[in-house]
Amino acid sequence: MIDLTKLTEAVGELDEEQVLAFIEESIATNPSEEEAQKVVAACQAGMTAVGDMFDKGEYFVGDLIFAGELLTNAISKLKAILGSGDAAKVGVILLGTVSGDLHDIGKNIFKSMAEAAGFEVVDIGIDQPADAFVEKVKEIKPFVVGMSGVLTLALESMKETVDALKEAGLRDSVKIIIGGNPVTADACRQIGADAFTTNAAEGVKICQDWVK
Repeated sequence: MIDLTKLTEAVGELDEEQVLAFIEESIATNPSEEEAQKVVAACQAGMTAVGDMFDKGEYFVGDLIFAGELLTNAISKLKAILGSGDAAKVGVILLGTVSGDLHDIGKNIFKSMAEAAGFEVVDIGIDQPADAFVEKVKEIKPFVVGMSGVLTLALESMKETVDALKEAGLRDSVKIIIGGNPVTADACRQIGADAFTTNAAEGVKICQDWVK
């Protein structure tokens, strides 16, 4: 078995070469599914460290993007050992940028970090109207609905989406988190969301707390 503490440290330090070397070394030992899960957990612990560094201002947005891609790559290499991957998934998140907004950088960072944390993320893309969220919630029954937006007008679209989920009788079946530059505690209350964030790492932590 590889040194999981060092793997966590390598992820936290964004040492791609070292992380992938550890993953390849692990695969070479023909690990059991349980052992592979421990490797994933070590990677996820490293991702938490990355989020902490971002909170302290020591890492930047580009580092978060890189970390998310690194973790997605590492975990994809282990997928064959993890079987269907169902056991590794902690919950399903429906994610999209709301109607009228075409930005997706924040959404994509959140997606990468959430997947690295063990969530299955279904991303419906940018400029998505309320009914697109409603139909997808009916189809996949997610635990969390994440709505992203950078423009101020996105706040109105987020409220329309929450209202549409209420009208469809789906609101109480999901947790809703909104993210992006214009979101505030007041906006969160007016929109009717459960939580808000302007920080992808923090958003993933909120979702993790919900599934515990």
